[in-house]
Amino acid sequence: CHHVSQWNAEVDEDNDVRIQTVRLARFRLCPSDTCSNQKTAGCTSGYGDYIVDLDTFLASYLQDKQETEEYNCEYAQNNICGCDADDVDDEDTCLNTCYANNGLSYCIEDEDEGEQFEAMDYAACAQYDYQADDDANRRRLDEAEEEVQYFIGAYCANQGGDVRLGFFSDDTCTTKSETSYSALTGSSLPYSTESLVSSKCVSCKEVAEEQDENGDDADAQDEDQVKEMCEEMYTAAGKCESYMGIQYPTETACNYLEGIKITRDDGIMVTSSTRASKGAAVAIGLFATTAILLGAYVYFLQTKLGGKVGLSTQ
Repeated sequence: CHHVSQWNAEVDEDNDVRIQTVRLARFRLCPSDTCSNQKTAGCTSGYGDYIVDLDTFLASYLQDKQETEEYNCEYAQNNICGCDADDVDDEDTCLNTCYANNGLSYCIEDEDEGEQFEAMDYAACAQYDYQADDDANRRRLDEAEEEVQYFIGAYCANQGGDVRLGFFSDDTCTTKSETSYSALTGSSLPYSTESLVSSKCVSCKEVAEEQDENGDDADAQDEDQVKEMCEEMYTAAGKCESYMGIQYPTETACNYLEGIKITRDDGIMVTSSTRASKGAAVAIGLFATTAILLGAYVYFLQTKLGGKVGLSTQ
């Protein structure tokens, strides 16, 4: 994950952010048999590197995550748990226990939690609407000259290793809000201390869907067996396929990807390696040579004329 600062072309008010933060996600496509969760980059051969704006990446990633979790819950309910048997007294309790035992805690629904926070709503920077729960918050809003607006959006954290949600005061999610999310709601912002995106390998192969009532494949319209998430990311991304081992690799983004190595905390992108300038190298060489020759000439004059030059006292 990388930050790039650029001019905000949509500025229309004096208090709008002039320099906005653009966030980019870098991902790698690896062969399915060599992608390893133990490797930070996933794989070291036969891969392609890609870069896309973080909004596109998150929208596709979170949608796929939601669909995968729904499939896992439904599959467990129909094929593993067996909670619809006649001897089961409480099907909900049975299902929750089954989900917990199979590492599917996200399938457990807690009716007491009320309306749940949906990270998908903030895949792109979006305004956060909240209800003031106490008189102090109501007075604070009433006394404000204009309505206070807050925004939630994703940003790069942990030196680019995590994608987290932050609380901002502008619609580009560039300036962090002086008022915290917890001060307004009394609870911490979800995914503010943990990453939205897993560092584990994610398969691009579609899960085989069950046939519908007519015996047709529910996903028959998509015959390429590639997840929509991967299709969307690949189509929108800049590509560097130099190490992919294919006949016609796309390498249009290789130089750009090579330049993105380190991102400072202030959001300005810098590179971990610098490319030498031939013009600068020649100029430095000429300057150094001239300085050496001049120094040698001065030393020669001092040695040659040192005892013969004096100053008149008159």
